[in-house]
Amino acid sequence: MLKGHPKGLLVAFFANMGERFGYYTMLAIFVLYLQAKFGFSTAEAGGIYGGFLFGIYFLPLLGGYIADNVLGYGKTITLGTVVMFLGYLLLAMPGMGIAMVYSALAVISLGTGFFKGNLQALVGNLYDDPKYSANRDNAFNIFYMGINIGAFFAPSAAEAIGNWVLKGKNFTYDSSIPHLAHQYLDGKLEDVSRLTELAKAQMGANFTDLASFSKDYIDTLGQSYNAGFAVAAASMVISFLIFIGFRKYYKHADITEKQKAKSAEHKDKLVVLTPQQTKERLIALGLVFFVVIFFWMAFHQNGFTMTIFARDYTQLGHVKPSTYVLFDLSQLLPILFAIIGSILLISGKSGRTKLIGGAVTLAGAALAYYTISSFSGDYTITPQKFQQFNPIFIVFLTPVIIGIFTWLRNKGKEPSAPKKIGIGMVITAIGFGLLITASMGLTSPGQLNGGVSENLVSPYWLINCYLVLTVAELFLSPIGISFVSKVAPPKYKGLAQGGWLGATAFGNLAAGLIGILWDKIELWQFFAILVVMCVLSAGFIFGILKRLEQATNNA
Repeated sequence: MLKGHPKGLLVAFFANMGERFGYYTMLAIFVLYLQAKFGFSTAEAGGIYGGFLFGIYFLPLLGGYIADNVLGYGKTITLGTVVMFLGYLLLAMPGMGIAMVYSALAVISLGTGFFKGNLQALVGNLYDDPKYSANRDNAFNIFYMGINIGAFFAPSAAEAIGNWVLKGKNFTYDSSIPHLAHQYLDGKLEDVSRLTELAKAQMGANFTDLASFSKDYIDTLGQSYNAGFAVAAASMVISFLIFIGFRKYYKHADITEKQKAKSAEHKDKLVVLTPQQTKERLIALGLVFFVVIFFWMAFHQNGFTMTIFARDYTQLGHVKPSTYVLFDLSQLLPILFAIIGSILLISGKSGRTKLIGGAVTLAGAALAYYTISSFSGDYTITPQKFQQFNPIFIVFLTPVIIGIFTWLRNKGKEPSAPKKIGIGMVITAIGFGLLITASMGLTSPGQLNGGVSENLVSPYWLINCYLVLTVAELFLSPIGISFVSKVAPPKYKGLAQGGWLGATAFGNLAAGLIGILWDKIELWQFFAILVVMCVLSAGFIFGILKRLEQATNNA
């Protein structure tokens, strides 16, 4: 899979993986933190969530401008890593008021703005070399896989550190408690029997009164989330060390058009476009940016309404071992290693590769059997753990998608980048169609009023939705980044990647704002709105396909 790619891709891969691990560790628990710590409603938490994501993805416009015109890509990326570390560290401090939370979010957004788009531009520069240019799309698929390896481990890291903090105070996680505890402390809980029952289950003979329990549980749960944010800060250090430690592998690509113009060595490599060519490319980029707004609006329900759907409508407690194994890394990882080993065993071209594959398969299968055979009784899932399915599906499906695209390319039938994006929008609609089916007959969120539904659906509805959305993402997101790196006018490379992320920002803002409808309409109607928007967006991009393909071919 890495054949025909420069070594600099691996540096970007691992630097991005470390940064995204921190980001998704934070994001996995962010809405839950806001509701548990401050008692925010879904709409209030959604507004903050959407605003934060908007900043995360809009500020790369500023970062791209600074890189293109002032600092260059490498220095801007390094600065971003340091700023993100400071933001996560601030968010990790216990006992913060909401004003300090806002400040921390602003710092994290600024750091991400310096880092994210410019790292993508740097990867694009590596593939301006004709020796590697044919592998540009596949390169961004591989780069994207690094994001998702980090994201895969993030929810488990957040859960593990959170449970450790709760256990230190003799508590366990229960999604029902924070809402009831806030209602009680605010004097709005008329029937205290359920909260009393939960308090006694947590504290046993140590239970004294509801007020003390409610305050202690909320404070401890808040501290458990603070610990998760500290893990995110630590991951920034790792990303920083990788990026500066292996600079020699991407140093030749760390140059902007402005720097080329000032360098006698690189002046002959300048690419000059006519005003008309620049205009055509910018229009093509703008049209694609418009479409992806609707993709991210739908997709980023994963950290918002899909997490709430997991908490309030999905069977989390008393699940069978066969289901729980998918959520527990100690059981899931051996199975994944066995799968990887079997792939090497079957597809390996050398005896050594097949031998390694066989050994990994046997070791993974044996460890999986040992851990799974120790299962007994029922198990409980936390809602944030569903977010691990998207990244692990990315990791395993990326080689498959790359293989399909390469096979089609060899036959001269590979879809163009814009066509892949349109197909991705259609697949996204199919994914949310699954949740429409799952939601039929369920109590509306407004009627639940912060409670948990009496009728709970199987976890496999969400798991399969994540599977379909992952396929859609692989058709759209890395391909879109590749499209931008190829079509962007050379002097606007950093800014263009910032524009892609800026479009993502508007999609993320809409992801939070659409949450206003969550409590006002039926559950299936909410997901139906997402399906309709994705279908309309697909129709739009297929309607302008020739124009987009022309811009790609002329780049």
